[in-house]
Amino acid sequence: MTDIQHQAPDDLLMGYATGALPQAFDLVIATHVSLCDDARARLEAFEAVGGAVLEDLDQAEVSEDSLEQTLAKITGGAPAERPIVVPGTFPTPLQSVVGGDEAAVRWRYVGRGVKQCVLHSDENGTARLLKIPAGRSMPEHSHNGTEMTLVLKGAFRDDDGVFARGDIEVADPNVSHTPVAEPGEDCICLVATDARLKFQGLLPRIAQPFLGI
Repeated sequence: MTDIQHQAPDDLLMGYATGALPQAFDLVIATHVSLCDDARARLEAFEAVGGAVLEDLDQAEVSEDSLEQTLAKITGGAPAERPIVVPGTFPTPLQSVVGGDEAAVRWRYVGRGVKQCVLHSDENGTARLLKIPAGRSMPEHSHNGTEMTLVLKGAFRDDDGVFARGDIEVADPNVSHTPVAEPGEDCICLVATDARLKFQGLLPRIAQPFLGI
């Protein structure tokens, strides 16, 4: 894809290449580079540099089921059977966690027509899918930490512009926004956070402990 306007910054790609990111953020970056040719090329460059450095270090054995063990950590259980990956809304890394494409998602309503599905959660971060009805807005919020939002379907708009499929928005405690799904198609996003959001409205704050956002 060549029309992606908002790409992952170099520091996050380097963190992914070195294994320094939380698992929730790993999933977002892996999915993003599956959709963005330029981000994938930059990631490969960072990995090549890292590979050159590793050649000078002592080698360590890697078990044959290392990939399955990694996926088990993300899903929080025993290694799942590899899904049959088919062309669709979700790239391969995300289908591997969901267990299929969009139809396999177990959505849960969180209010205002919005649905979510938590894919992974631990003390370092949470990864979830959000489905926002076309034309509907998310509650205004700021951030206690970092929020990474990758668009998989449809688009949303906020003060930083329009984010469509493959685009990624990285928000920190200095960012306060009200994302609004563009008309015409529901917006599905993969979102990772390492701290609770700071909602401005009373009702979202009341519901927040029950929704885990």
